[in-house]
Amino acid sequence: MKILVTGSAGFIGGYVVEELLANGHEVVGIDNYSKYGEVKKSYDNHPKYYFTRGDAKDTDLMKKLLEDCDQAVAGAAIIGGITLFHELAYDLLAENERIIASTFDAAIWAHKNKKFKKINVMSSSMVFESTDKFPSKEGEQLICPPPLSTYGFQKLACEYFCKGAFEQYKLPYTILRPFNCVGIGEKRALNDKEIYSGNVKLAMSHVVPDLVQKIQKGQDPLHILGKGNQIRHYTYGGDLAKGIRLCVESEKSINQDFNLSTSVSTTVLELAELIWKKINKNKPFNYVSDKAFEYDVQKRVPDTSKAKKTLGFEATTTLDLMLDEVIPWIAEQIKIGGI
Repeated sequence: MKILVTGSAGFIGGYVVEELLANGHEVVGIDNYSKYGEVKKSYDNHPKYYFTRGDAKDTDLMKKLLEDCDQAVAGAAIIGGITLFHELAYDLLAENERIIASTFDAAIWAHKNKKFKKINVMSSSMVFESTDKFPSKEGEQLICPPPLSTYGFQKLACEYFCKGAFEQYKLPYTILRPFNCVGIGEKRALNDKEIYSGNVKLAMSHVVPDLVQKIQKGQDPLHILGKGNQIRHYTYGGDLAKGIRLCVESEKSINQDFNLSTSVSTTVLELAELIWKKINKNKPFNYVSDKAFEYDVQKRVPDTSKAKKTLGFEATTTLDLMLDEVIPWIAEQIKIGGI
């Protein structure tokens, strides 16, 4: 198949493009480099990868790129760590709505006039932001209270774009719902705001790179947000990409939504201690709690049985193995100023 990937130079996009190319697909990529600036990817010169530097909000350009594509993975969005939920509350809603609307406008046109078959839309575990039912099954987002953050609300809106486009235009879809992706390539975003976490100044992005940075820079005691009892499901980017590829390839995924995640729960404190021991070896683990952010969801636990039953998908990479890959990469990025 020939597949358009929006946000193809991004963190998750990088894993997705590699996975699709490795399994024989052609990939059309589009990215405006708004998150990290211009970046080099291992697949840039792949013979089946066709990249355009451009903006997914340009509907005419999107139509042109979709003319001979079979499917699309809609991943382009403003996304970042928890500070962005507060610092860019309006932009996360408004800009991401413009991106998804343009993408759907082009996809509806391509489905009507060309060979385009299906749109695969990147949602988020944040659609479950307000639930109190765990593990959270697909469908829970429709009956629990709506997300409180504008980011979570907009991701829920993406899912309703799927619903509306199918009901009115019969555009098939699959909703992709990742949980706490971990991997290499997550650098300092251009719009991240630097703040102090204890004595270390850094751009608060996602929990793994932030904890690794602070420990690498010698922070002791380690500063963590809140009590550290927040529960997350840290999922390897390569596993997530495989789940996305299976959604693209399988007819069983049509008009379905999937939690794409490891089934293993980990608290932030457990994560912090694991990273600490990998970097500091036998040095005693010490930490202090800083005031948590308003939208720091305390518990995100997905039900992963649907993806396993329907697609045969399981995220099997352990957090231990993820960190063995990520920690050296972040250490190198600190040296060269990339993070």
